[in-house]
Amino acid sequence: MSIKRIGILTGGGDAPGLNAVIRAVTVKGIKSGYEIIGFEEGWRGLLEKKFRRLTIDDVEDIHIKGGTILFSSRTNVDKIKNGFNIARKNLKEAGVDVLVAAGGEDTLGVALKLHKAGANVVGVPKTIDNDVNATDYTFGFDTAINRISGFLDMLRTTTQSHNRIMVVEVMGRHAGWMALHGGIAGGAHMILIPEVQVGIREICDVISKRFESGKRWALVVVSEGAAITELMKDVAHSSQLDDFGHVQLGTGKGIGDVLANAIEYETGYETRSIVLGHLQRGGTPTAFDRVLGTRFGVHVIEMIEKGEFGKMASLQGSEVKAASLEDAVGELKTVAAHRYETARLFFG
Repeated sequence: MSIKRIGILTGGGDAPGLNAVIRAVTVKGIKSGYEIIGFEEGWRGLLEKKFRRLTIDDVEDIHIKGGTILFSSRTNVDKIKNGFNIARKNLKEAGVDVLVAAGGEDTLGVALKLHKAGANVVGVPKTIDNDVNATDYTFGFDTAINRISGFLDMLRTTTQSHNRIMVVEVMGRHAGWMALHGGIAGGAHMILIPEVQVGIREICDVISKRFESGKRWALVVVSEGAAITELMKDVAHSSQLDDFGHVQLGTGKGIGDVLANAIEYETGYETRSIVLGHLQRGGTPTAFDRVLGTRFGVHVIEMIEKGEFGKMASLQGSEVKAASLEDAVGELKTVAAHRYETARLFFG
């Protein structure tokens, strides 16, 4: 097959490093003899024929910026009547021979279905949650955990000054990678994640022993989807679902507020909570994410030249290789028990 034009889109939540991918795909693609077009607003742009040609000048220095110059959305092609037929038709009419889809499990899941429907598709794994399988790391994750550890550093002084407990709620619906890595880096005294069920009594015992030892302050990091036995019924989320069937977390009374109230009630120690929210994904990407996004973008062009469709760029050890989209989206990559046990050594 003769490839002349390559399309690229960015779907789902924005992640630092997306612009590095766009830049790399554009520069490597053009220098390899291809024309590059960008679909705006993710899958919505493909369905609505919203795209523009990208030049090397368009992407100069964008790798240092957060967000995505192509914008994004959570549009799900699978929810649109004849969605995949429309997508294939629009790719053909736009003269796109191969589509590069940069996104997390949901975006890559649609990419896989589009590939099975007959389109040439390659993927780039993106999520600050680091929960995509078949890759050791996704870009955006390093920036997010640096944000978390930085905020914990700042919260440490005010928490110490007031002899209080600070509960810090971070993103992580089903996987606790952000809480785990950010909490370890920031010296949290307890980390609570979705993969490990914990009772409020255990949490309060750890904190009480710390206070009784004379260390009268504590930082607790909790994933938004943490499994805290007695509190799950008290967490209020929106009844609205996004296009991929996910409950809108953090739109009501979140786990951070509920946990802080429970700790103060059980221990009598003054407790406050803060939700980091979109601060974790905003701003400029770290050097690691800029480089990883760049390597992924270059590699997908090499994959296209080899005809490796239905696959994605993947970090395996220190090397970037092709991995099957089937392996990537079959299930979420969650925190293994032994990884949590490492963090538990430093609780209290």
